[in-house]
Amino acid sequence: SETGWSCLNPYMATDPLSTPLLVLTCWLLPLMILASQNHTASEPITRQRMYITLLTSLQIFLIMAFGATEIIMFYVMFEATLIPTLFLITRWGNQTERLNAGTYFLFYTLAGSLPLLVALLLLQNSTGTLSLLTLQYSNPLQLTTYADKLWWTACLLAFLVKMPLYGVHLW
Repeated sequence: SETGWSCLNPYMATDPLSTPLLVLTCWLLPLMILASQNHTASEPITRQRMYITLLTSLQIFLIMAFGATEIIMFYVMFEATLIPTLFLITRWGNQTERLNAGTYFLFYTLAGSLPLLVALLLLQNSTGTLSLLTLQYSNPLQLTTYADKLWWTACLLAFLVKMPLYGVHLW
């Protein structure tokens, strides 16, 4: 189409930014399973199945997040990745501090994602939609005031917390 989107349905679509992320997500699952064969070989079969189930659910959440056309669906799926990631950290983490790392991960992610939720609700209130397909036709937001810059920072904070950045990546 003229907007660069390839629609699967009204809620799932791909664009030039999300397509490589979707390909990378689908490509990494088999590699993660292959790379963890030695680590999980000594585990009971139920734990091996749980490990693969968590990796698969993480992949499903990421596919739904990267393919979402609604920003709120992206937000929910992006935050849903917290659950399998938390279990992977706390159960299959390599260090003895993995429970502490899981606690840090949970609270940092939740604290970082709540400002994004507020920012998305403000965007919905000001534009009337959170659909990426229709937002591109609305007037661009003018980020001129201090509150607008704070709004942008709130959006960015949720993504920075999940990245291994110095200061927020204590685990």
